[in-house]
This record gives sequence, structure tokens and C-alpha cells, in this order.
Amino acid sequence: MSLREPVLHSVPIADLRPTQMTVGLREVEAKRQSWREREGGRAEGFLGSHMVPAIKGPKARLYIIDHHHLVRALHDEGQKQVFVNIVADVSWLSTAAFWVVCEHRNWAHPYDSEGRRRSIELMPKRIERLEDDPYRSLAGELRRLGGFAKDVTPYSEFLWADFLRRRIGRKLVDADFEKALKKALKLAKGQEASYLAGWCGPVKD
Repeated sequence: MSLREPVLHSVPIADLRPTQMTVGLREVEAKRQSWREREGGRAEGFLGSHMVPAIKGPKARLYIIDHHHLVRALHDEGQKQVFVNIVADVSWLSTAAFWVVCEHRNWAHPYDSEGRRRSIELMPKRIERLEDDPYRSLAGELRRLGGFAKDVTPYSEFLWADFLRRRIGRKLVDADFEKALKKALKLAKGQEASYLAGWCGPVKD
């Protein structure tokens, strides 16, 4: 039995709609830097191997359900097109029904830069309108340093961001990101974080 190959579509980034309200702009900047280090064929190969999953919603609009940071980084670097893999077509649904389905399928995360649940009507309609959540950047960097493991649980890094938001002051994150990260590393190994996806357990002396 052969596996079904994904069908890729080259789509203008300007036509893609987000399914979350925020990104960590510090993480976006890191992806921009990585993109700038690629040249010619390496850049083309990268795009070909990093398909963006999307669903087709009402009026045949395409909504991306992952890789928001990458798509935002590519947009900010002037890249016009990305390859999209359409994983579901629910274009016949009403807008209201569409968003209900998205939330039940973990395809949407309608939380703002302060971690507050907001009306789905406030979801940005363009990639460049995604707001910055510094705690999402903190969570992303924490994972890269081994504070927690990458996990398939939807929006797991946003859950870590909210955990850190309640324990590390915004002033510290803005003024001294490295100091905030050290505090986050200590918090990540504590018992209080054990309910979070990717928790690695306490560090033994």
C-alpha cells in the first residue's frame, strides 16, 4: 500500500490567513537571520522541504495552521510565495461554523499578546498583522536550550508561554531577556511545570 504524497501549491503569502493572533518576534528574527544565510538553490530547497499546512475555508480562503513564525519571517524578508499543503477543505462552511470546527480540531488559537482569550472576529487577516508576544519568544528559546522537549501537542509552546507569563514579570523580559531566560530555565525544571507538554523533569544535583 503506497503512501499518499502531499500536493503542494505555490501560494502568495499575502493570500494566506493566520489561525493565531500572535508570534514571538524574537523567534521570527532568528528565522529571518537563518533565511539570509541561505543562497540560491539552498533557499529554493529549503522552501521545497518546508511545506506550510493549511485548510481551505469559506470563500476558498487559505488558513495556515502551523509555521506562522516561518511564514512571517519569509514575508518580512520580502519572499512572496510559499509552498502550501492543503490538509482539509471545509470551504462550504459558514464563517461561524468554520471557526467552531477550527477550535475543536485545535486549528485555531484565539489568544492575544497578554494571553487573554479574544473574540474570533479579532483574528488578524494578514500574516504581517500578527502581534508580538515576548513570552512566546521566551518559550521558544527555552525549548531550544533544552528547558522542555518539542511536543506534538497543539500550541504547546503557547502553554509554556502562559506558564512563564504568570511567573516572570514583563519588565524583566523586555529589559533583560537573558536574565528572564535563566529564570525560565529554573522554573521549567520545577514541579509546577510538570503538567506541561514536553516537561523534562527536575535537574538532579
